[in-house]
Amino acid sequence: MAIMWRNSALAHRHAEIGGELEDWNGMGTAWFYDDTPERAKADYEAIRTKAGLMDVSGLKKCHVVGADAAYVIDRVTTRNVEKIMPGRSVYACMLNDQGKFIDDCVIYRLAVNSWLVVHGTGTGMEQLSAVAASKNCEVIFDDDMHDMSLQGPVAVDFLAKHVPGIRDLAYFGLMQTKLFGRAVMISRTGYTGERGYEIFCGRKDAVHLWDSILSEGADMGIRPVQFSTLDLLRTESYLLFYPGDNSETHPFEDETCGDTLWELGLEFTVSPGKTGFIGAENHYAAKDKERFKIYGVKLDGITPADEGADLLQNGQSVGVVTYGMYSDVNKHNVGIARMPVACAVAGTSLTVRNGDGTEIACVASEMPFYDEDKSIRAAKG
Repeated sequence: MAIMWRNSALAHRHAEIGGELEDWNGMGTAWFYDDTPERAKADYEAIRTKAGLMDVSGLKKCHVVGADAAYVIDRVTTRNVEKIMPGRSVYACMLNDQGKFIDDCVIYRLAVNSWLVVHGTGTGMEQLSAVAASKNCEVIFDDDMHDMSLQGPVAVDFLAKHVPGIRDLAYFGLMQTKLFGRAVMISRTGYTGERGYEIFCGRKDAVHLWDSILSEGADMGIRPVQFSTLDLLRTESYLLFYPGDNSETHPFEDETCGDTLWELGLEFTVSPGKTGFIGAENHYAAKDKERFKIYGVKLDGITPADEGADLLQNGQSVGVVTYGMYSDVNKHNVGIARMPVACAVAGTSLTVRNGDGTEIACVASEMPFYDEDKSIRAAKG
């Protein structure tokens, strides 16, 4: 049984609508309100066609403050943080000394010497704290801060009724404002591939904001969505989930766990020419030495690939589908897979073998499958 040492102020709201809290990142999280295909389909379609509200407070929020804060974040992450101005954020990765992925994060610059680093289940906070220990900098873990994600095409229309200037907030921008009379920080970020927003607030305001958004937004189709919906959304949007897509879940036969950014397709998170971050030398040395590639697969029919389904070529197991999904909205049957480099070429013929022995023809395909040019998530106005 998992030990949940963190709790969301919204836990009782989740319980009221059927949510059984399960551990994610140490926090009780509403993975399911109703563990049925019908609920999963309705929640997915809400975010793709209207909007959904999700409690993502299980993300770890770390304030990094002080004169050396920029140095610490620059040392720990793959981005050149001096390029980030107050009011902006960026997606970044963190590596170990061997140049292997250990965490990803969003870096928010709140003021000159004040930053917020939000990360998932990796060891990002520990690495930040270790580097900050000898610097004029403090890393403060903040579980009072709650995070609600409002994602979907009508999200901006709803917020525009209550937040002046929200339509002008650029992709990965952030603003300090108020919503339903409470102080919030709203960022143009999310994990769904939609135009969406994250609403950061204090613990004491979380229930008021949750209730107000769902009540005021009901006539626009805004509904609470279960955390597991993210797997469907992220799969077609090429948004990886640690450790689900990594070797920690799908280990190598004769090597320790650890994936390079080149293997994961996350090398774009390294700012051009950047050196000096942890693992930098080994990251660059690993280029063109990939042991596998994260790549997409498109399946025939409407039966999705199982989580962890075998990937075959000419009848031989060559990889694994980390997650698959079929979309009635977008009419595709797709998955994220770990496969040999030689197979990671669009059009390569492969086969998925599910746990019950069913085999489904598929082809290797570039990702993302949805919003391929990111015009939806980055839309203006």
